Amino acid sequence: MSFRTTTAVDYVEDVAPGRGALPPRAWYASSDAISHSLNGTWRFRLSPTADAEDDSFAEPGHGAAGWAEVTVPGHWVLQGHGSPAYTNHLYPFPVDPPHVPTGNPTGDHLRHFDLPAGWPAGGEAVVRFDGVESCARVWLNGTELGEFKGSRLPHEFAVGHLLKPAGNVLAVRVHQWSSGSYLEDQDQWWLPGIFRDVTLLHRPADSVRDFFVHASYDHVSGEGTLRVDSDVAGRVTVPELDIDVATGEPVTVAVEPWTAETPRLYDGVLATGGERVPLRVGFRTVALEDGLIKVNGTPVLFRGVNRHEWHPERGRALDPETMRADVLLMKRHNLNAVRTSHYPPHPAFLDLCDEYGLWVVDECDLETHGFVEQGWRDNPVDDDRWTPALLDRAARMVERDKNHPSVIIWSLGNEAGTGRGLTAMAEWIHGRDGARLVHYEGDIGCRDTDVYSRMYAFHDEVERIGRGLDGGTRKRRELPFILCEYGHAMGNGPGGLADYQRLFEAHDRLQGGFVWEWIDHGIKHPRLGFAYGGDFGEELHDGNFVCDGLVFPDRRPSPGLIEYKKVVEPVRIEGDGPAGTVRVTNAHDFADLSTLAFEWSYQVDGETVGTGPLSVPPLMPGESADVKLPEPPEDRRGRGETRWTVRAVLARDTGWAERGHEVAWAQLPVTERVLPTPGAALRPTVDAGLVRLGPAAFDARTGALRSIGGIDVTAPRLDVWRAPTDNDNGAPWQSDVRYGLLWRKLGLHRTQHRLDGVEAGDEALTVRTRVAPAASDLALRTVYRWTADGTRVRLTVSVTPEGDWKVPLPRLGIRFGLPSADRVTWFGGGPGEAYPDTGSASRVGRWHSRVDDLQTPYVRPQENGARADVRWAELGGLRVEGDPEFWFTARRWTSEQLDAADHLTDLIPGGTVWVNLDHGQMGIGSQSCGPGVLPRYRLRARPATFSFVFSETG
Repeated sequence: MSFRTTTAVDYVEDVAPGRGALPPRAWYASSDAISHSLNGTWRFRLSPTADAEDDSFAEPGHGAAGWAEVTVPGHWVLQGHGSPAYTNHLYPFPVDPPHVPTGNPTGDHLRHFDLPAGWPAGGEAVVRFDGVESCARVWLNGTELGEFKGSRLPHEFAVGHLLKPAGNVLAVRVHQWSSGSYLEDQDQWWLPGIFRDVTLLHRPADSVRDFFVHASYDHVSGEGTLRVDSDVAGRVTVPELDIDVATGEPVTVAVEPWTAETPRLYDGVLATGGERVPLRVGFRTVALEDGLIKVNGTPVLFRGVNRHEWHPERGRALDPETMRADVLLMKRHNLNAVRTSHYPPHPAFLDLCDEYGLWVVDECDLETHGFVEQGWRDNPVDDDRWTPALLDRAARMVERDKNHPSVIIWSLGNEAGTGRGLTAMAEWIHGRDGARLVHYEGDIGCRDTDVYSRMYAFHDEVERIGRGLDGGTRKRRELPFILCEYGHAMGNGPGGLADYQRLFEAHDRLQGGFVWEWIDHGIKHPRLGFAYGGDFGEELHDGNFVCDGLVFPDRRPSPGLIEYKKVVEPVRIEGDGPAGTVRVTNAHDFADLSTLAFEWSYQVDGETVGTGPLSVPPLMPGESADVKLPEPPEDRRGRGETRWTVRAVLARDTGWAERGHEVAWAQLPVTERVLPTPGAALRPTVDAGLVRLGPAAFDARTGALRSIGGIDVTAPRLDVWRAPTDNDNGAPWQSDVRYGLLWRKLGLHRTQHRLDGVEAGDEALTVRTRVAPAASDLALRTVYRWTADGTRVRLTVSVTPEGDWKVPLPRLGIRFGLPSADRVTWFGGGPGEAYPDTGSASRVGRWHSRVDDLQTPYVRPQENGARADVRWAELGGLRVEGDPEFWFTARRWTSEQLDAADHLTDLIPGGTVWVNLDHGQMGIGSQSCGPGVLPRYRLRARPATFSFVFSETG
């Protein structure tokens, strides 16, 4: 005898998108129809499997007094029920589609509610879920409504016939794993729960259902054409444009167009017999013309970022204030575009993009990256059984977001291989909305897409693509190119952004890109500060790869964002400092410079001695003007290093920043620095085991510096090690050189210093050493030569490599310790950190900081905090001047201690401040996922000589 058992949870593994939900439709934030938010506190019960509990909890009167409580929107694993887990692309369960583990955490949610006062007696009603991960089954007052998958997409159910004035019970069973999980393998935390809004909407008779706002712009005539198609007939009014037409009827009027730089919106209303819906209409036309993405007839250059939704305490449950904070930060840092990686965002975020102005690549909730581990075998996007689910996801994205002028490109998803399902999605989208373009990076031949897109292509390849030398299909060669991901912002970095931007601006076909990514997904943790993969006991995880953003988890800008702002600034300022001339170029695509004011300032040895306004015409996009600077203020000393600084700032308040906000800047050197010149050299003397040379005292046996004047010093010695950055370590799948691992294998973190000789001559103390790692014949012959006058002591370091050095050095300089130091003043690059390929935002000036504030709080500790082009620095009573300029770092722990730390809380300040004065630093690159350090930024092991002059501060 044989039999087959079926259960009530077969829907969890069904590849269908669900049942019972209403067709997708346009989302709008409000109308005059009443609605009632069901957000707030819900009763909650967690079960270990999908079928551990029966369905009786959905019945009215079911006792839930002993249940826990959770907040909706929210994730139960961030509210004390289970734990989050992070993987980049590996599925955290056996790959056997569509099956999922028996151990399938399942959360039963209950919400009791009464209808609000004034709820109409007639009409229909729907309950809308804006986001539930990953599969939900829904009941109202004991009646099952259906189930759905598609975690970041809306689903509505008709409930008017089930509502009661009081005592309603909404029951939702949420499964962490489902067949839908195979389609949602994005690089992020796995976080089950009802994480977006739940809303009850009254639907009056003859109310608005679905509608499509078509608002095109003719850049030749300056006119816009508006047509609003609506499932329910009505009228469209736009008072500012004197528009009052029936739905479905086009009307053409003179308008100001919408762009990301000039986000002009017109307020209107769609009115049917039963409802009035506010409209915010932006007129713009997106087209693929002449092999370029054009908006309103003009090619656009994306200065973009990929944005996951994230909050360090609430995960993907974002509130309006957090979404607004993201948009304002982007605008203030010169970003103009967002790719919604890798799912449609909360719809309110797109409202903000419409309002403030950001181009949007709206991406479908689709990724099957884990199938790469088996050569894409059984990939759902190439299996016809899954195509209805794929089309459902595409439709729910397009229908929800189609009325946003900010959305100019639809993306089929991310890293899902190739297959017939993707083709079906592209065909459906092209048929439904021919006024936007379609993107998918995995379509290398561009069979289904309108844009050639790549991730992390190296600079030389990007240049070949820009020159049209990349080959490929004829269709692809005729399409514009974007980097949908580049500049991997993991830890310290990314490096090489300026080099990419120069390529984008040199070749029309290269229309910019989107840095990966916006925010570190660190989870606030009482002991670790911010937690990442593995900190919750996950058996399978990808560590801190989830912390790869331009802002830290608390949304403080990282140095990477400051660098990106400078690299993509929309005004170019260049000039000849000695000649006192400056050329200003408007690098906007649409906006003139009438909203900006220009200022000059003049610095002598890093201190500003004069400021004033600079008259610059309101240049149109692409235009340049040469402007004469005023006569410089008098340098009373006559020997200082001087430079102009020219700034472009907002001339008046905007919605995203206040008057005076800096948009762009440049520095123009005038006179060069005067190098330190000690007086007549003194003769070393020996006294009680010490060699005394001017203000310095040395150990007579080893030649090690002991003090300068009254300041004790832990002896300087050659240092080549830095705590490897995430980009130094590189990604495990990369075949290119991963320098962090090579440095460690070579033993640069444990070099030994052999003393070869100490010589006290007539005018100098010379110490000869050999610095080398164990088990290697590679070495750095290092000579320290000390000279002094009465108040200053000069150290000249000469380094000669021995052996065949095949890898560059992490750093090259000296490290020494001071017993105490709190405040630091320096003349050089600042105010933040900089490295050879991340220094665009470093401006020369006189800066002040606490030692602790020099540190950059990367979630995983690593090399950080170097200030570039330093002429001199003062800390702990000591002044250091460099010849030539140097990199300066100071911290209360050693590089070895920094290297050993997994979290910031592992770093315990010691009694010594360790100071690095570096002649050279290795670049940063982007090799945590992208290309490594470009050759010109690599620190080759070659002969070098550099000097420092030490003295006590006055």
